[in-house]
Amino acid sequence: MPVYEYIALDVRGQRKKGVVEAETASHARHKLRANQIYPIKIEELKEKKGKASYREILRNAFTRVRPQELAAVTRQLSTLIGAGLPLVTSLNVLASQITDGPLRKVLIQIKDAINEGNSLTNSISQFPHVFNPFYINMVRAGEMSGTLDLVLDRLAEYLERQEALKSKIRSALAYPVLMFFIGSVVLFFLVSFVVPNITKIFQDMHQRLPMFTVILIATSSFLKNYWWMLLAAAIGTLVFIRNFLATRLGRRLWDDWKMKIPVVGQIILHIYLARFGRTLGTLLQSDVPLIQALEIVRHVINNEIFSEEIKKAISDVEEGRGLAQSLSQSDKFPPLVMEMVAVGEQSGSMEKMLFRIADAFEREVEMKIGVFTSLLEPIMILIMGVLVGFIVISILLPIFEMNRLIR
Repeated sequence: MPVYEYIALDVRGQRKKGVVEAETASHARHKLRANQIYPIKIEELKEKKGKASYREILRNAFTRVRPQELAAVTRQLSTLIGAGLPLVTSLNVLASQITDGPLRKVLIQIKDAINEGNSLTNSISQFPHVFNPFYINMVRAGEMSGTLDLVLDRLAEYLERQEALKSKIRSALAYPVLMFFIGSVVLFFLVSFVVPNITKIFQDMHQRLPMFTVILIATSSFLKNYWWMLLAAAIGTLVFIRNFLATRLGRRLWDDWKMKIPVVGQIILHIYLARFGRTLGTLLQSDVPLIQALEIVRHVINNEIFSEEIKKAISDVEEGRGLAQSLSQSDKFPPLVMEMVAVGEQSGSMEKMLFRIADAFEREVEMKIGVFTSLLEPIMILIMGVLVGFIVISILLPIFEMNRLIR
């Protein structure tokens, strides 16, 4: 249903802002007037596509709410509402517990919007950089079913599980990435500043140098004199890639390519499958209809290829086919997923099967990440050893040649 943003006057003549859901702008006006709110200006809120401006990027960067904070506040809000406290009072309690930061401001603005007559769903919809479509639709389902506390509890569990998986992946990759960065800096320093002082002796002798030494001298000279060109090229490449990935074609090519990378692609695929199972299961558990749940998953999955496959599955489900049969048309969903979804459809326990799918692939991701990092560390040490060995041999060969000439 479309969402309209309005500027209006209440019965006291005070100016108010907010959002309202309605079929058309005319219905939105009638809905507001029924609540004694008289709109001055009303317009539909449309999703902004394309790349964000640098001002929006900076604003969102400084007003970013961490997933851990959002999960903690969601769980606390669930507890307070479950204990019988009114929604506004619960938000006020949560805001008072946070000393400062963007989350406190967001909670206060949400509380003010609810005081003005907006629902929680409409209030959080004003902060798309904090609450994604999945979160908003879960809250909407909770408000419509009268089980907001239960839905918020499920939301908190979902956010905590997602963040726990991301944390494990970051922890596993932290050491290899740090090692690569430090090794690259050390090698650059050696080749650009240490090696030229040593190889200058060989050049002054005007003797024929080994091929390894010639390559090392040429590389060292290039890095020392033209490092700024490499830096400019790297920055230019990053800017180009960022702008290209902002296009639909760029996102699609990137999403397709990263799932085809040897070893890493399989891990990425399993991450998406785990996210698919966890998100769809959580939505169905909160009584969101299957078609609407699939639409939400399609926008939350953050992968153009998966989004297209889910869109095809939605069309098949709308035509009366089962979800398992619809997913079987795609090569992105392995037989395990189809079999478990089919069992869930037959037994009426789709949510449980989807959660089991998510658990299975999350365990698989953790295991493969562990194996990958255990292999990555010795490979990086070997590469660094080969590069350092090349530098050492390139320096020692002319020295041995000089000793031979002296004898």
